[in-house]
Amino acid sequence: MSQMYERHLSEVGITAAQFTLIAAIGRRPGVQMVELAEHMVMDRTTLVRALKPLQRDGIVEATQESAASRAVGLRLTAAGKETLAKASVQWRAAQAEFEAKYGEKRAKALRESLFELTTME
Repeated sequence: MSQMYERHLSEVGITAAQFTLIAAIGRRPGVQMVELAEHMVMDRTTLVRALKPLQRDGIVEATQESAASRAVGLRLTAAGKETLAKASVQWRAAQAEFEAKYGEKRAKALRESLFELTTME
């Protein structure tokens, strides 16, 4: 299943994990690292490592929220917003392929099961 998503997203030059990150940042511009790590169920070190190539490629930028605060907010750059738009098209294409292959009911059940696994403590 993940290979299907990876294949579609490779057209845009990102991975499924990177898509998930930029989609989360796109929904919450200025989100702080700690909040994003909690949302993504990642530790901060793993998140920093995952963000490095996105920052290097000019997709995500980290900005200090204020001079008085050490909090760093994450935002998509213009290139990041464009990447997210293109990747969203590919993501939907992967979902359509997945549903065509497994059927709508089975695909929904699989997605729900995967979601449950990621939210288990």
